Formats: sequence, structure tokens, C-alpha cells
Amino acid sequence: MDPTAPGTLISNDTEKGLIKAVAAKDNITAIKIKSGRMLLAYGFLRKVFEIFESYQTSIDMICTSEVGVSVSIDNTKHLNEILDDLKKYGTVTVDKDMCIICVVGDLEWENVGFEAKALDAMRDIPVRMISFGGSNYNISFLIRECDKKAALQSLSDMLFNAE
Repeated sequence: MDPTAPGTLISNDTEKGLIKAVAAKDNITAIKIKSGRMLLAYGFLRKVFEIFESYQTSIDMICTSEVGVSVSIDNTKHLNEILDDLKKYGTVTVDKDMCIICVVGDLEWENVGFEAKALDAMRDIPVRMISFGGSNYNISFLIRECDKKAALQSLSDMLFNAE
């Protein structure tokens, strides 16, 4: 929980086949847009992304299904306007006080087992979203901020302290 503590090393170096770190990003808001019209509708995601672009709001994570899309943001300056615009396309729900937990390392999809270990470590933590495959270097979990310490401890125990 303290990057300046003795024993902590932050660098861009990777090691083949190893998990290197677990990190957290606070003050995240999750937004879900659910729409029956999304099913088989091309252009739906473009319209959603254009709303965020028009308010200069970056998206951290995204997960999609056939009837909806969930995104996370860390800038809520225009949240009310974004929500009003999104409501034109479906039912919108918001979860505040969230955080993103990232497992960082050599996570190429061919390296079997890392994702299973990370998921196993999160088994007692309610997870709102999971992102894996967009990068070869991390698995991201969106969870409640109140669960952050337990998640970081469990991941640390499973990934670094397991016998």
C-alpha cells in the first residue's frame, strides 16, 4: 500500500512467465447501459463512445454482452450529462466508490494458469467487471473501494506468497 516503502521496486522490466505486481486505482465510477435494441445493432458502441468523447471523458475498462455494455471512468465532471445522453439508448445504472485492481506481469494468453490464480484469489470479493485480453500485461478487476484491501491482500498471498 506504500510504493515508497523499502522492498518496493517500480519499473518497466518484465520477466517471461511471471506476475510482477498488483496495483489499485481509486475513485472509479461504473456505468452500465442495457438495451434490447443493442442485440444485432451495428453502431451501438460507436454511439456510446461518441457520448464519452463529446464530454472529453476517457473510459478505463469496458465489458460487452449481446444486450449491454459496462464501462468505468475516473472523471465524473460531466457524469450527469453523460448519463442523460446514454439514457436515449437504454437503461442506465451507475455504481460509485469503485476501484480497479490490476494484476501486472507477463500475461500472454498462452501462459496458462495466471488468470485462474487471480480469479481464485478474488473468490470472496464481489467483482463488478473483469478485463483480460486487451493487453498482454494485465488483468483488471473492478470492485468496491471498501473491498480493496482484502482484494490486494488475497492477490498478494495467492500470487506472491503461495507455497
